[in-house]
Amino acid sequence: MTGPFTIKAIRNAVASGSTSAVECCEAALARIREADGSIGAFRTVDPARALSRAADIDRRRQELAHLPLLGVPVAVKDNICTRDFPTTAASRILEGYVPPYDAAAVERLTAAGAVILGKTNCDEFAMGSSTENSAYGVTRNPWDRERTPGGSSGGSAAAVAAQMVPLALGSDTGGSIRQPAALCGVVGLKPTYGRVSRYGLLAFASSLDQIGPITGCVEDAAVAFEVLAGHDPRDATSVVYDETTAGAQAPESLDGLRIGVPRSLIREGVEPGVLEAFERALAALEGCGARISTVELPHSRYGIAAYYLIATAEASANLARYDGVRYGVRAPGEDRTLAEMYDRTRGAGFGAEVKRRIMLGTYVLSAGYYEAYYRKAQQVRTLISRDYDEAFAQVNAVALPTSPTGAFRLGERTADPVLMYLADVFTVGANLAGLPAITVPCGFTEGRLPVGLQLTGRKMDERTLLRLASAYEKAGLPPHERLGPVANQKPDQPE
Repeated sequence: MTGPFTIKAIRNAVASGSTSAVECCEAALARIREADGSIGAFRTVDPARALSRAADIDRRRQELAHLPLLGVPVAVKDNICTRDFPTTAASRILEGYVPPYDAAAVERLTAAGAVILGKTNCDEFAMGSSTENSAYGVTRNPWDRERTPGGSSGGSAAAVAAQMVPLALGSDTGGSIRQPAALCGVVGLKPTYGRVSRYGLLAFASSLDQIGPITGCVEDAAVAFEVLAGHDPRDATSVVYDETTAGAQAPESLDGLRIGVPRSLIREGVEPGVLEAFERALAALEGCGARISTVELPHSRYGIAAYYLIATAEASANLARYDGVRYGVRAPGEDRTLAEMYDRTRGAGFGAEVKRRIMLGTYVLSAGYYEAYYRKAQQVRTLISRDYDEAFAQVNAVALPTSPTGAFRLGERTADPVLMYLADVFTVGANLAGLPAITVPCGFTEGRLPVGLQLTGRKMDERTLLRLASAYEKAGLPPHERLGPVANQKPDQPE
């Protein structure tokens, strides 16, 4: 099809009959064939399955015309289960695994009329900030093929940025939707914890994980969120909350809305170009009627330390099931004891970063260290949550840069895990407190790499975040700077 590559444009074109779901699917598959060889956004693509689904939609077009994702090509992160479609979490230990069921989020996409094209690459078990930890190869940033797309949902962010699909699912444990979306110049929404069912998500850290959409614009994020959100009795942490985001983007004026900026958090370690883009974004929001003030989040400087104790502890427990007996591939060979089989299977099946986090988590949960580390981290988590509560007594949202830097070079941080972990310094707070947060493109670094503006809101108040993000998107960047890397292709980077 021709015209805007958005959910709304595709859905309306298919519903009206001006184009077909098959034509949209074929165009997306052609774009994947054209661009993904140099990007590596997808782990697997099933053209026959996608085209069959699209053809069925075309046959039933009048019956299905009301569906919000009618004929829209979609990608799904490889740690979210898809029935009869490989799901490996980018790990050798799940190589060849084909789930017998769909995740709740995938069920909702399908019921809304989406056409799922394939699964996107990610850091193994969503553990990483660069999509370099995948057992199946790295993903490259569409803006600069020598740089990371961020992680762990780097494949999903890259697929949207390169206009292979208008919508991709990601998961966010400490920033894994927002950070790659920011580094790839697209929109990423992490909903309130419990707002989208985690049924069918391969768990990393169960009290932190959340599924959400990555899209090319805020309006598409709102549509996708409407589809994904809702109670699911199969997920014990799923909340009952029926309010929708309908109309969230209608008022362009932000009169009466207050945005807090924790200035003390951005005094050090933020790249100058990122800080400049962030300040311009605040000025644009102020120009739309929002009031900007300073807030304090005094315990957020401990967020990375608390996160990497809690997340690794939960990972240690969650990944214990992949032992070659209950779940996962068993490494071939002779073993004298069960312990030897476990050791060989897990040694061969897990990558270095996953092993590192399992060992850290096992250590902080062990006798003699639980009180000193894990318990203290949970106490800090409570203090961080209280800091946000106090801030939200004064403001409607908290603004920060999504990432302290633009996209870094592939291989630049792999030898320094602590430096890699600091990529999430501004995103982990929302996960620790269970809050919704969105990133929207807000400019570029001096090297023309995308910068993201992150807005964090009150629990269950995605509506306000989408309203703020939409108003900024319309006022903050010229249209030609919102088109992404396909429209802004450098002369030395032909597609």
